[in-house]
Amino acid sequence: MIEIDDATTIGQAFFEACARYATHSLLAVPANPARAYDPEGREITYAEATDTVRGLMAQYRAAGYGLGHRVGLLLESRPEHMLHKLALNSLGVCCVPINPDYRPRELAYLVDHARVDLVVVLASRLEAVQAALAISQHQPPVCVLEALADAPLPAPATPAQAGEPVGDTPASILYTSGTTGQPKGCVLSHTYELAAGHWYAHQGGLGTVREGQERLYNPLPLFHVNASILSFYCMLLSGGCQVQTDRFQPSRWWAEVVQSRATIVHYLGVVVPMLLNQPQSPLERAHCVRFGYGAGVEPQLHATFEARYGFPLLELWGMTEMVRPLCDCHAPRQVGTRAFGRARPGLDACVMDEAGQVLPDGTPGELVIRHSAATPRRHFFSGYLDNPEATADAWRGGWFHTGDVVQRGEDGMLHFMDRRKNIIRRSGENIAAAEVEALLLTHPLVANAAVMALPDEVREEEVLACVVLKQAQGQETADTARALFDFCHQQLAYYKAPGWLWFAPEIPTTGTQKIQKHRIFPEGSDPRTLPGMHDLRALKKR
Repeated sequence: MIEIDDATTIGQAFFEACARYATHSLLAVPANPARAYDPEGREITYAEATDTVRGLMAQYRAAGYGLGHRVGLLLESRPEHMLHKLALNSLGVCCVPINPDYRPRELAYLVDHARVDLVVVLASRLEAVQAALAISQHQPPVCVLEALADAPLPAPATPAQAGEPVGDTPASILYTSGTTGQPKGCVLSHTYELAAGHWYAHQGGLGTVREGQERLYNPLPLFHVNASILSFYCMLLSGGCQVQTDRFQPSRWWAEVVQSRATIVHYLGVVVPMLLNQPQSPLERAHCVRFGYGAGVEPQLHATFEARYGFPLLELWGMTEMVRPLCDCHAPRQVGTRAFGRARPGLDACVMDEAGQVLPDGTPGELVIRHSAATPRRHFFSGYLDNPEATADAWRGGWFHTGDVVQRGEDGMLHFMDRRKNIIRRSGENIAAAEVEALLLTHPLVANAAVMALPDEVREEEVLACVVLKQAQGQETADTARALFDFCHQQLAYYKAPGWLWFAPEIPTTGTQKIQKHRIFPEGSDPRTLPGMHDLRALKKR
C-alpha cells in the first residue's frame, strides 16, 4: 500500500499510486442504459487517470489557477468530479463540491460564503448556476464541463499564491448542516483526506482491505465526505477501484453490485429496509461482497439482512469534521445493538455530560473525540470556514463535541443512541431544523414555527413542521399546508421540505422565550395520528 505521513499531499499520493498500480482500475461506472452518461459502464485505470489528470492540470495551470484558489464543482457523481478534484488539488486549488439538489438561494449562499474563484458545471446544470448567480453578491466565472475541450478556461480574478501545496493546504470545503441555520463550511486539508483513507485501509478485522484486490461500490454522492474522501482515498492508497454509481436505487442495486464485481459496499440505514423489501432474486447471492460498511441499520434488521444476503454489515460512526471512523469490525461483533466500535490509538473517545464531566459506563451522554491528549486536532478538519467562534466552541475543553448521544459499555464498546440536537437525518442527509424554521418564518402567513424529526419507516427520519399562523381562523387547511410546502420546496433542496405539517395553536416556550419542542405533543403520543396533521411526503418525490 501507499504509505503517507502528515506532509504528503494528494498529488504526491496520487502519482505514486498511479506508478505502482498503473494497470488496475481506479474508478468504474456500472452500466445503466437509462443513465445520461456512460450507459454501458466505464472503467478508468490508474494509468488513464494519470493522463487525464495531467491534462487537466495543464489546462487549469495555463488559465492561472493554483495555490489559494477555490473551485466549485457541480459535476454530480460522475468520475469527472474526482478527476478534476485530483488535478485541482495537485495544483494547490481547494475544491468546493456543490449539491445538485440545491435551490438557487442555497447555491447562492455557498458561492458567497466560499467565494469560489470558478464554478465548473455540467451543461445540464448551467441554468441552476445562472439562477444562483443572479441573486449572489459574489460573481465567479463559470465553465461548462462539456466545453472544456474547445474553449480555454476563464481566468481567475486574482493570481495564485506562490509556492506548492503542503499537508495543511485546504483540499476541500464541504458544507454540512449545523444547528444554527445556515450550513457551515468544513475545511479539509490534504493531510485530513489522506489520513481518512489510510485509516480505513488499515482498520483490519472483518473490514480488512486487501491491496490491489478490492472493488468498492458506493451509492452515496460525491459531494459528501463518504464517497469523495473516505472510500476514494482508501481505494487510491490500496490500489483498489471505486465503483461510483449515480445514486442509490434499490431495483438496480444487486445488478450493479454483481456486474461490477464489488467486494465492498457502502450503505446507509435507509438502504437496508429498501433492499429487504425487494423480491428475492438470484443476484442477491451471486455477488462477491466481503462486507458492507455504513451506519444506521435498524437493530431488528441487522441480523436479518446478514442472513439473507450473506455478508456482515459493519456499523461505523463518523462525521464530516472527522471521518476516520470508529467501527464494530472485530469479532465478536455486537449485531443488532447499534454498536459502532471502541476507541483506538489515534482516536480517543469518551462520553460526557453537559458540564464536560466524563460519565460512567452505561450512562447516555455526548460523544466527544480527539486524536490524542498530546495532539487533539491531528487529522481532524481544519475548522469552519470564516467561523472561528464555532470552531472554538466545538473544541471546548480540548475535545471535539459531536453532539451525538451515545452510551459506552463496560467492555468499551460505544453504542449510538440519538441524533444531534435539532438535526434531522433523512435518507443520509443532515437537515438543520433551524434552516427550515428560518425560511418558514419569512412566509407572510406564519407567526411561529418549530421543525423537528419524525420517525420514518423508510427514510429513518422525516421533517415535521409545526406552524402557528398569524390568522388561524379558516386558514388551517390542506391548501395552506400545500402552499407552505411549495414555499419551502421552491427554495430548499427537496429533502428539506416538510414531509409532515401540523398547524399548532401555539408553540410552548421557556421564560426566556426558547422553544420547548418536547412539550408540543403529549408525551408518548404519535404526532402522525393527531387530527389536522397533513402528510406531504408524496410531494417530495423528484
